[in-house]
Amino acid sequence: MIEFLIGFGVFVLVGLGLFLGVLFGRPPLKGSCGGNAVIKTCPLCKAGDPP
Repeated sequence: MIEFLIGFGVFVLVGLGLFLGVLFGRPPLKGSCGGNAVIKTCPLCKAGDPP
């Protein structure tokens, strides 16, 4: 039972972190090219790169 609680707690914390990052508009991680909007803010991405 404790393993389930630890695993579920980690899952909830990761989900909460991702949700808050999206909610507050966190900039992408350095070197991350994860979408069309990211190409404008990521110094390593070029406009022709696939997202």
